[in-house]
Amino acid sequence: MGSGAHSSDDGGEPGPVNFCSQQYSWAEVQRRSGPEERWLVINRKIYNISSFYQRHPGGARVISHYSGQDATDAFTAFHIDKALVSKYMSSLQVGELAPDQPSSEPAKNAQAGWLQHDYGHLSVFSKSKWNHWLHHFVIGHLKGAPASWWNHLHFQHHAKPNCFRKDPDINMHPLLFALGKKLSVELGMQKKKYMPYNQQHKYFFFIGPPALMPLYFQWFIFYFVVKRKKWVDLAWMLTFYARLYFTYQPLLGVGGLFGLFMLVRFIESNWFVWVTQMNHIPMNIDYDQNKDWVSTQLQATCNVHQSLFNDWFSGHLNFQIEHHLFPTMPRHNYWKVAPLVKSLCAKYGIEYQSKTLLTAFADIVHSLKESGELWLDAYLHK
Repeated sequence: MGSGAHSSDDGGEPGPVNFCSQQYSWAEVQRRSGPEERWLVINRKIYNISSFYQRHPGGARVISHYSGQDATDAFTAFHIDKALVSKYMSSLQVGELAPDQPSSEPAKNAQAGWLQHDYGHLSVFSKSKWNHWLHHFVIGHLKGAPASWWNHLHFQHHAKPNCFRKDPDINMHPLLFALGKKLSVELGMQKKKYMPYNQQHKYFFFIGPPALMPLYFQWFIFYFVVKRKKWVDLAWMLTFYARLYFTYQPLLGVGGLFGLFMLVRFIESNWFVWVTQMNHIPMNIDYDQNKDWVSTQLQATCNVHQSLFNDWFSGHLNFQIEHHLFPTMPRHNYWKVAPLVKSLCAKYGIEYQSKTLLTAFADIVHSLKESGELWLDAYLHK
């Protein structure tokens, strides 16, 4: 129980409880992390999100991933107008951390198509609604995908990168790939074999880059919007397909149009997978260890050296470390803060990885081979 309830001065019946004066320990907060009750902490204030998380504009899962944890750094990184958001949060506050409690959990170290990606991160305009509107237009009308689907997946990825069961970008473990050293060994010890993982560095070239968009994303996005009744997103998507049909069908016919569409998706898929996975797959993949914001992002991300080609080819996401630390920062500013981030990491002994583009690509394959071999050894001998 918290310690903030108070009684009347005359020893009679207790007066009304001022919930914002309730004080709790970290242990009490961490107990509220299940499906029945979900609490989190922001700037030492404790919020009960049990009835709110399903209505969270950024998605239910991304906020639920911080249940029972300190969400201060994530809140700061994701929200532009913090004063406005804080006003709406006041009704959710149930108390504060007791004065004898540290500001972050005792287990933590206290340490200080790219255009739609920019709009989705609210990093183009100062007003969130402008970013949201342009995000719908670019990803829906120009690319044929739903903004709500991108937000649902991508916000979780940024909140808990490479955290199994919290980062949807690694959901291909264990059905298709064995990812990460620890998880691969665990999978082998459990004698689970959904795929010949010791060969995954080879079949990655067939079911990874070429297939993700044309054979999975392309069809799943329609299932997503219909199941979640995202009719506005569906309307934006249909404008893309209508424009595509009326522009190219008279020139190519239906068969030619379909072939062109799948070719574009195939090229886009290869580009997308190599660029997005080179920063994450070779890095640490594990269950959520509830580390501080900086450590969580740095252990799961690496950079690719700056060059005019690399900046263009990756949409400036070669500065993946800076992008994860400051997700709402306009991408043309990453190079300015990179030296500061690097010096901060050196000061506190945090590894800051940066490599060439070809090395980053090769490391994807090498890491898949290594985790596949770890799985096989555990599967046969442990």
